[in-house]
Amino acid sequence: MASTTAGNDDEVRRASVANVGISVVNEAAVATEKERSMGLMESLKLYRNACFWSIFLSTCIIMEGFDTCLLGSLYAYPPFQKKFGDIQPDGSYQLTAAWQAGLSNGALMGEILGLYAVGVIAERFGYRKTLVGALVGCIGFTFIIFFSETLVQLLIGEILIGIPWGAFQTLTTTYASEVCPTHLRAYLTTYVNLCWVLGQFIASGVLRAMLSRDDKWGYKIPFALQWMWPIPLMIGIWLAPESPWWLVRRGRIDEAKESLRRLTTRNSGIPFQPDETVSMMIHTNELEREIQAGTTYLDLFKGVSLRRTEIVSMTWMIQTLCGSSFMGYSTYFYQQAGMALENSFSMSLGQYAIGAVGTIFSWFLMGWFGRRTLYLYGQLIMIVLLLVTGCTAFAGRDNVAAQWAIGSMLLLYTFTYDSTVGPVCYSLVAELSSTRLRTKSVVFARNMYNIVGIITNVITPRMLNPSAWNWGAKSGFFFAGTCLLCCLWTYFRLPEPKGRTYAELDVLFEERVSARKFSSTIVDPLDVSGNAAHIKEKEVEVAAVEHI
Repeated sequence: MASTTAGNDDEVRRASVANVGISVVNEAAVATEKERSMGLMESLKLYRNACFWSIFLSTCIIMEGFDTCLLGSLYAYPPFQKKFGDIQPDGSYQLTAAWQAGLSNGALMGEILGLYAVGVIAERFGYRKTLVGALVGCIGFTFIIFFSETLVQLLIGEILIGIPWGAFQTLTTTYASEVCPTHLRAYLTTYVNLCWVLGQFIASGVLRAMLSRDDKWGYKIPFALQWMWPIPLMIGIWLAPESPWWLVRRGRIDEAKESLRRLTTRNSGIPFQPDETVSMMIHTNELEREIQAGTTYLDLFKGVSLRRTEIVSMTWMIQTLCGSSFMGYSTYFYQQAGMALENSFSMSLGQYAIGAVGTIFSWFLMGWFGRRTLYLYGQLIMIVLLLVTGCTAFAGRDNVAAQWAIGSMLLLYTFTYDSTVGPVCYSLVAELSSTRLRTKSVVFARNMYNIVGIITNVITPRMLNPSAWNWGAKSGFFFAGTCLLCCLWTYFRLPEPKGRTYAELDVLFEERVSARKFSSTIVDPLDVSGNAAHIKEKEVEVAAVEHI
């Protein structure tokens, strides 16, 4: 423990005031208070247009969810297995575990390249133009996948199409966090997870409908359906307003005000001044510029930004370390657990429907409990479900009751994941990164997720594949262990951003407030007199703040 001193904050505040002027800081204080005092319904009424555009841009994730689920489900699809797999002793066909891992990881490798590229391109050209360019790439690279006749050709197509997917993973979340006020941030960022689930649900439904086909069109038609997404998305995104935060960072203040006018609803009956809100963005930008001047990837690891980078990276890595790869391989998992082909596809379809309900349920849970609590207790519940899944596997694959029990556990796991860790991750990553480094923070964090995803994509097929380790549902024990480690990190390191403006979060990180005390610390980061930021614990008038 160390007492909090005002010196550093005093210097930051004076520098901020000097850079942007007293009038801008005054307007920023007014806008911050208005944003904090607005309720959910008022925010929704005023920022109705922002909600629409955020939801529309997030549709890109439905397309990506469709594509990624499609590939994982095809591993269990007989025509695809016969075309690209090896014959087994029992006369069936299976893709080898190595090729399953290679194809899944090919897309992830492309995403890693695309993510790092988009971190630079989006900051230079804006979110809209970058997304349109990524959609053009999707149209071209889908041709390679559709006409693939060998596994090598398919792998090349997956690597290339992963590059534009990187843009969708970053910019949809970032855009959602930047066009809406504090009370809507959690809903619009977690909606991204709902888009993932909807894409997976559509892909599962398409493949379920294709089960009656035993020719190559059984898997080529789903590949061709990937062309239905880009054109309408490109038209809509080109018409969308640019992120006002990006325009402020580029010094295009008048355009930022015009963008805010397009994102808000006129004659809503709620007092709104674009000048004040833009002043708040300018002030926050200058505050972060003084705390951490740079905006390069290297600056993610300097000063206070290092802690924020650790948090957003680990938060996203938990999504795959908690055992969610079971859901990506669910159809194949059900088959290896002993289910019939039709039942395995039907169970996957039900699984994604439950996931969509879980994501919507998470919106209510976040309002009641906050982000940190949901993330922590969601992992604890998943540990129990994974252990039960592993124990049930000892009943054997010929035990029909055990098969359905394992399927039921995976459905409960899916509901828990999509009510907690799945959607809440997007809110945490968007809120806990700094505004000046947000795009690069999201890029880096998502790539850490992809790197861990590559590892899980190597070991998960081996766990499930009868020609490899053949663990089957006993794999639940392994992921229960990794989920427990993630749970310990969450308790000690993950802060609660609920109800905080970006400026308040900046001060809490600069003061090195303990993760467990974020929610109980009062911050006034807009003291226009030039004095230090006022920061105290709720329980006492003046208190020492625990340092990390």
